[in-house]
Amino acid sequence: MQADTTDEPPTEAVGPLSRGLAVLRAVAAADGRASLGDLVRATGLARSTVDRVAATVARIGYARLDGRDVVLTPRLMELGNAYLSATGLPARLGGLADELADALDESVSLAVPDADGVRFVHQAIRRRTMALAFRIGDLVPAERAAPGSLFAAEWDDAAWRAWRRRRERDPDDAGFPAVPPPRGTAPVETFADRATAAGDAGWAQDDQFIEAGLVAVAVPVRDAAGRTVCALSVVSHTSRHDVASLREATLDALLATAEAMRARLAAPMRAPEPAGPTTSTATGGSGDPAPAVAAVLRASKRELGPEFVESFARGLAVIPAFDPEVSARARDAAAGRPVALPLTAVAEATGLPRATARRALITLEHLGYASHDNGLFRLTPRVLDLGFAHLSGLTLPGITEPHLVELVGKVHESASMAVLTDDDVQYIARVPTVRIMSVAISVGTRFPAYATSLGRVLLADLPEHERIARLARVEPVALTRHTVTSRTRLAAVLVDTAERGFALVDEELEEGLRSIAVPVRDASGRAVAAVNVSMHASRRSPAEAEAALLPPLRAAAAAIEADLVAATRFAVLVR
Repeated sequence: MQADTTDEPPTEAVGPLSRGLAVLRAVAAADGRASLGDLVRATGLARSTVDRVAATVARIGYARLDGRDVVLTPRLMELGNAYLSATGLPARLGGLADELADALDESVSLAVPDADGVRFVHQAIRRRTMALAFRIGDLVPAERAAPGSLFAAEWDDAAWRAWRRRRERDPDDAGFPAVPPPRGTAPVETFADRATAAGDAGWAQDDQFIEAGLVAVAVPVRDAAGRTVCALSVVSHTSRHDVASLREATLDALLATAEAMRARLAAPMRAPEPAGPTTSTATGGSGDPAPAVAAVLRASKRELGPEFVESFARGLAVIPAFDPEVSARARDAAAGRPVALPLTAVAEATGLPRATARRALITLEHLGYASHDNGLFRLTPRVLDLGFAHLSGLTLPGITEPHLVELVGKVHESASMAVLTDDDVQYIARVPTVRIMSVAISVGTRFPAYATSLGRVLLADLPEHERIARLARVEPVALTRHTVTSRTRLAAVLVDTAERGFALVDEELEEGLRSIAVPVRDASGRAVAAVNVSMHASRRSPAEAEAALLPPLRAAAAAIEADLVAATRFAVLVR
């Protein structure tokens, strides 16, 4: 069970860290965007305190300031990623859950206990009109979810008392924004009996307790010692199954997959490869946060002065120290198990003084973000409360648009993102500049890939055989007198584009239109999209456009890529 954060904080607790986390939780509860005034009202903190926290998280890169609003950014997902990576559950069991979802053609979830709630840590969702809407990081009441009955079967008297206190304080489940208000009292009245039955049977079901029409069956996943570490559940809709038919159709497969998961948990876990340079400003921008974190924090303090809350930033820097793909100390400590670190390892991983790291850990433990046992600290699922669920639902255009807005503000030309769709590029995000003469293109517009800068950088990134096959099936048409229509010449242009890393297309799509584009790559290095800047040819020569626009364009692409790395590590991005 998590610590009861209504208790008085210990004397060693870091007040600025507690207040900063309260602000982050408040922004997350407001779906990732909240005004400074609303945050003052939601947290009860002074406006000056909220302003300083906002400036600090903006400097770190975990939020941005949009006028008087604080907006969470995908980089904040690094904190939730650290928890998910430290558990090892999505990495080790997620593939088996995905295979089960494919076999059953139903949505499948992995969930862990979080105090008297159920927190989702992996989702394999079937895309249907009536689809599962839960996200990684969402928290639901234990009594309203099939996994909750399985977890409650192992509760002691103290845990049941804590659950009853929560029910008395929050009978309408206002503390669980991921679920609608309960219908009637059945989930509460029958919960103890359902928990007992689940413990005896080894499975549990949810007959529309979360939401009308939603049914689920869940089984426990145990480690080699027999401890329940998570629950595996299949979720469907009453348009496809009632709870009895869902159980009949899926229980055997659920049990078999849970057994395969138990075997996988018992096998030694291969140490993860370092993820390369982390994108986190808070951790210093190196593969291990220790060497640079102190220097980055000092530089931020010098830049912002009293507006930068250094003790808050230091406390946040502790969380990525538990990520075995970021921290060498976490990799060494894991040795095939969920990451648990002694204080000394946390101090070494962050480069913080031992006393500073200790106070941060004590604060995180008091607030429920960490636990402590036999001299070892672990992250808890509550770390996912820091905006992970909201941010995991972002789309590629949603991630991209703020960066395009910033780019347009710098270059004063229109900017766009597009993806390959068949043999065309299709615009999925666009920010126009304000000019009397501007380029009028809207989201959804498609153009032949061969005649656009966006298309050429995407075609250039394809494997050679696929690039050749695409060119072979396209009949290039002269859209202007400048359009390259020779397949041989186009092939050479694409080779040159791949070598240079950008494409500049001059009046080939439309007379007077010049554009320059660069690829946007995912964590594997594959170009998943491209961004460009377009302008009227009269404003800059090709050489001037390259010199003036390519550096900020590449910087924007790099910022989008950093967000993509954080956003797609454990969540599936919707285009």
